[in-house]
Amino acid sequence: MLEVVVKSFSELTTNELYAILQLRSEVFVVEQNCVYQDIDYKDQKAMHILGFKNDKIVAYTRIFKPNDYFLNASIGRVVVAVNERQYGYGHIILKHSIKAIEHYFNEITIKISAQTYLKFFYESHGFKQIGDEYLEDNIPHIAMIKN
Repeated sequence: MLEVVVKSFSELTTNELYAILQLRSEVFVVEQNCVYQDIDYKDQKAMHILGFKNDKIVAYTRIFKPNDYFLNASIGRVVVAVNERQYGYGHIILKHSIKAIEHYFNEITIKISAQTYLKFFYESHGFKQIGDEYLEDNIPHIAMIKN
């Protein structure tokens, strides 16, 4: 079972921050073979959605209020550890992220920059593609919005 916790940057423990950065690096840099600057000084503005299984962070997102990343509220760095993906944790962490935006920011419109291959995953949560595909860090992406 996944236990989901929401924290601001200042509420994260050093070990939690380290685990988040390790998970993001493991997936976005190593697994996806993409060299990019993950540590972008946006974590300080974000709320962090942590998915714990047996006291280990196995799923994660970060959320932003309007104008901190996009004009609308947004969700980013959606990630699930490779050996935990068969349990539907991506759906769980995304649902919690949407609810956290509603709760903390009183917003229902959410914009994301999604990896194109995940289009149907995000559509299953009410997101719709806007605009054409583009490259972000050499990976095909699409902008999506949920109202």
